[in-house]
Amino acid sequence: MLDDRDPTTLDADALDRLFNAARTHAHWLDRPVDDATLTRLYDLLKMAPTSANSQPGRFVFVKSQAAKARLEPCLMEGNRAKTMAAPVTVIVCHDLAFYEKLPSLFPHTDARRWFEGNDDLIRTTAFRNGTLQGAYLILAARALGLDCGPMSGFDNAKVDAAFLEGTTWRSNFLVNLGYGDPDRLPPRAPRPAFEDMCRIV
Repeated sequence: MLDDRDPTTLDADALDRLFNAARTHAHWLDRPVDDATLTRLYDLLKMAPTSANSQPGRFVFVKSQAAKARLEPCLMEGNRAKTMAAPVTVIVCHDLAFYEKLPSLFPHTDARRWFEGNDDLIRTTAFRNGTLQGAYLILAARALGLDCGPMSGFDNAKVDAAFLEGTTWRSNFLVNLGYGDPDRLPPRAPRPAFEDMCRIV
């Protein structure tokens, strides 16, 4: 919905859902997230921009008890309980062979040749744009009414061995997804002022 005061700006409720009132959750209501919602989530995030439409982000949605049992030993102790309680944990990954799909994703030039044999460019492009897509996932999830708990605090090598072995995918960070318990949120941490963090030149 657009704000009546400015037809180019989302209304206050939408901005609150995406940013101002959105919180990082560690406690979850007993409410599942169905596969159709996860499909909608991906179908939203894939529309956001990546370099040369490279789309290197890959996403492993950990839902089953068996998969959670594989994930738990990869987590730092402080992240285990909240992750095991979350309906879904997304392993946000990037694919180091993303450029193989460029002939279909970016068909108007031979973009694959930009990357073939250039390992530094492959790693940088995959990591940067896969990270962007992880951020898009958070916003898409919030837009669909889900709450998020993004985090580091795990062993990437263990996650890669448990979930990505034999692939060209590599883990980046995790996002717990579900419906957070608003009654268990701590006070919001402060955010820095524009003038402390930004420059207009």
